[in-house]
Amino acid sequence: MAASKAVVPGRALRTSKRADKSSPASTQSFMERLPSEILIKILSYLDASTLCCINHINKIFYQLANSNALWRKLYIVDFSKNKKCMDKSLLRMATMEVQDRPEGYYKRLYFKTVAECDMIKWTRRLGLISIHTGLPSQTENLNVTWELTVMDKSGRESTLEQSRSQFTETSVTLCWSGGDRLPDYQQISTLQLYGVRRLACVSPKRPVCRSLMEKLDMQTLTKNMQVIGQDRLVQLKLLQPGIIIGVWRDQCSVAFIMFTLHFHKLVERSTQGSSVCSYVEPVVQPPFCDIDPEYGLHGYQLHIVLHNTVCELMSGSFSQLFCRRTQISDGLIQLTVISSTNLSQHTSLSGDITLPWRCEALQGTVENCCIMSLTLLDEFRKPFKCVTSPVSAELERTPVRYDYDGEHYLIHYQDSDIQVKMRLVWMDEQKQFILISLVVYVSVCYVNKYFSRDY
Repeated sequence: MAASKAVVPGRALRTSKRADKSSPASTQSFMERLPSEILIKILSYLDASTLCCINHINKIFYQLANSNALWRKLYIVDFSKNKKCMDKSLLRMATMEVQDRPEGYYKRLYFKTVAECDMIKWTRRLGLISIHTGLPSQTENLNVTWELTVMDKSGRESTLEQSRSQFTETSVTLCWSGGDRLPDYQQISTLQLYGVRRLACVSPKRPVCRSLMEKLDMQTLTKNMQVIGQDRLVQLKLLQPGIIIGVWRDQCSVAFIMFTLHFHKLVERSTQGSSVCSYVEPVVQPPFCDIDPEYGLHGYQLHIVLHNTVCELMSGSFSQLFCRRTQISDGLIQLTVISSTNLSQHTSLSGDITLPWRCEALQGTVENCCIMSLTLLDEFRKPFKCVTSPVSAELERTPVRYDYDGEHYLIHYQDSDIQVKMRLVWMDEQKQFILISLVVYVSVCYVNKYFSRDY
């Protein structure tokens, strides 16, 4: 009996231990059982990026990592030496007690000040304007990236970070190849392009701000969709100027999606959304020139770049462009940049007109396709019209010039505001293309909109 009675307390002890393990105190880690004052002291040695990660652990760490005391100290340490970013706000904050502010106040103030510092940096860098393009010369290094959200017809969304990007003088080419994350071409409902601004103090995996740059309805776009080229694997579908989808041949699945973005107001559009460039349609009136009635437009300058996803094929600036009144017809103002009759203006390309592509496991090259980036400046060297888009070179049956013995090609770009016609000749002996003609046609309506917007 004594032995059996001795067993009962042991069992009760083991039962008690199991009960202790299920109690709230036993489920807490060693760190969580520490007093909050000690935890605050430990967290005070962390930077802003780590604190942002800590607050996702649980409710306790969320409350601690948003403490006004922590973020007030971080604010003073990080911005006390930067007079441009804080000044009066820091002085006001220093006189206030922590308990006088609502929870999370100093964290919000910290990131607001970081954003203001970034804006100062952007403004300073964007002030460095290229004399050839009239555009900011340091757009590439401004902590801005892009994401693409694809929605299918069932309402399911997939957000993709850019797979690759290529910067040129006046544009950036972005490519997304999501594999199984992209729905079939015929199942895509909308495409949404976002500019993503990342702050230096935050982990690269945590975007601070996403701005909607463009929302595209596929049902509308497919009505005017054009096939601009193909190779043995993919077919390139131009949805609208600047956007192509590579579709696997004989299939409906998407290989990649490519956007080409011009630098003009790119940072503003990437951080403030698509409303940056909006304006009201004015009353249309014929364009005129007060200085010389012989001219419709004068003193204009064009910078054009032909490139692909790997290298630059041609870059050139052409000044003192003009159009006489007699050259304005069918609502279009003609600016002859390279004349087919002036052999001294003809320009050679440094490579073949091709558009290389690649996705996760495969790659290829589409012949007779490339990317055109065009910047037309007005007489005051301000961007007048900017275009960047994939284009195709079509073989012409009748040669334009018999001075060149070779195949003649035409690149024709057109939207509602501007047309661009380039004629090239393939020189078989030299194994290179020669640009023998470049003419830009600007619509009268766009000219009137541009000048009405300025006044």
